[in-house]
Amino acid sequence: MKAAVVHGKDDIRIEEYPTPQAGPGEMVVKIKASGICATDIKILLGQGLPKKLPTILGHEVVGEVFELGEGTAGFQTGDRVAVYPIAVCGECYYCRNGRHNLCMEEFGLGHGIDGGFAEYVRLPRQIINAGGVVKMPQDLSYEKAALAEPLSCGIAALKANRVKPGDRVVVVGAGPMGLIHLKLSKWAGATVIMADILDKRLETATRMGADFCVDVSQMDLFDEVMRITEGTGAEVVITSLGIPKIIEQSLKLVRNGGTFNIFGGPPAGQPITVDPRWVHYGEIIITGTFAATPVQFKKAFDLIAAGEVKVEDLITDRFTLDNMLDAIEKAKNQEMIRGIVLF
Repeated sequence: MKAAVVHGKDDIRIEEYPTPQAGPGEMVVKIKASGICATDIKILLGQGLPKKLPTILGHEVVGEVFELGEGTAGFQTGDRVAVYPIAVCGECYYCRNGRHNLCMEEFGLGHGIDGGFAEYVRLPRQIINAGGVVKMPQDLSYEKAALAEPLSCGIAALKANRVKPGDRVVVVGAGPMGLIHLKLSKWAGATVIMADILDKRLETATRMGADFCVDVSQMDLFDEVMRITEGTGAEVVITSLGIPKIIEQSLKLVRNGGTFNIFGGPPAGQPITVDPRWVHYGEIIITGTFAATPVQFKKAFDLIAAGEVKVEDLITDRFTLDNMLDAIEKAKNQEMIRGIVLF
């Protein structure tokens, strides 16, 4: 099969690769669309590069069931499916408590096993057993369904942040995931303040329903948030970027009793400073969210299928495997919101 194969830092090649086969309890899916995530770009730039190379990235996967291994029940070849990308044990403390994304034995597509930037992908039994393969209705496009995985990460944050109608939510960083936080916060009934340094991103946020947009290259974000919230700060602040300095500066935007969510994954070994007296007397909740659970993935899929959350406007660029390298460059240079590789 043809695949975009990672050989090292900033080294991805379009080449022939062994076609996977389904073992007992497994399936092979013929890929129809794979989303390009910021995590994929960070890995290519050398942050968290897999130990075992060469490999295939790509974890936002939809397609058709191509092959079923012995003992794989509930599916048939030709089924249209969306895939939760994390293989979980189902038995550890976290899995037993419904927090599968923290599974002690987890691995997944593009993270331990080959992912979806290829014509076919093998799904291990752990993904199937966790309910991670969701059948798609015929009238739902593969493009929309490919957004279920990133939307599920936003749903995980929405739950952790306990967003409710009337809350003021500040999203620092209006990139692809920042826009997903915007969409879900609006869906939950919140007023949303978006912050970024790029006019183009803020214009997109405005079109997608942001109540306020702050160009932090022109205005002081703290002053603007205090003005909008009448001096209290926001009930929820989400840092949808991984820059420790910006995360630290954004702490002061949250009100007493509010929640501060570190969503963007920062580099290792770069701590931030937090005043424990402020956390104590202000009863501040500082949390983080990583990935999502199979239940949250199914919730995201259902919201997309029902049209409750519009996701098609997030897709700005479409590619094939043959011009995958162009996609990587555009993503690196922040020249697109969400790219999809179509097969």
